[in-house]
Amino acid sequence: QVQLVESGGGLVQPGGSLRLSCAASGFTFSRYAMSWYRQAPGKERELVATVATAGGNTNYADSVKGRFTISRDNAKNTVYLQMNSLKPEDTAVYYCQARWFLTYWGQGTQVTVSS
Repeated sequence: QVQLVESGGGLVQPGGSLRLSCAASGFTFSRYAMSWYRQAPGKERELVATVATAGGNTNYADSVKGRFTISRDNAKNTVYLQMNSLKPEDTAVYYCQARWFLTYWGQGTQVTVSS
């Protein structure tokens, strides 16, 4: 059974940091590119960051470059998103995605940036 379980979301003040984790099971994690997406209320889901299978290549949305860092640990079947200098506009549900021949999604974790 394929599972992607996100954790680490919550309420944080502007300028603060959070670290999201996504634990994967039920498929060969190391063969899948891993991404974080987010969806704010009333908006479409958008790609935040992607990391390639071996972890060397990463890509980021312009809105998060220099603030967010995606990484993966293939030994732990886990992908991370370190989020620094958070802004109110980063408020969204954050989703983990695994993509190769098939695509899998997690259930999402809420991130709220507010004072």
